[in-house]
Amino acid sequence: MNRALKWKLAIGFVLVFIAGGAAGVFLGASRTVHFFAEGPHRPGFLAERMRERLRWQLHLTNEQMTKISPIIEKTASQLEQIRSESSRRVHETFAESHREMAAELNPEQRQKLQEIQARHARSHHGRGFANPTPETSVSPE
Repeated sequence: MNRALKWKLAIGFVLVFIAGGAAGVFLGASRTVHFFAEGPHRPGFLAERMRERLRWQLHLTNEQMTKISPIIEKTASQLEQIRSESSRRVHETFAESHREMAAELNPEQRQKLQEIQARHARSHHGRGFANPTPETSVSPE
């Protein structure tokens, strides 16, 4: 094998490696965007995901899937309720801490804290978090 052919092979391997890496990044990013866009907060997502995983991991027949589907639905519903309650409690905890902190802040700091709350509410819009209301907004007591 001459020297030119060795260089061409080396460059070819490097290009194939780079192409594989780029394809992996592209596919990973598209799956991540898909997951977060339709994500776990879509109604029925959790039950669907549980069904898919159990069918694949346990090699379930259609008859078995029919029999266990009500169990999966009930479990998914209970888990969604737990997630919703947990999200609400987290939101309430932060709202309470902001109300308590507001008493120690000057007007400019309170304004900034309200902006933080508003930004957070916008970024979580539609995910089970309430927007700041007069009772949860930052104001000195």
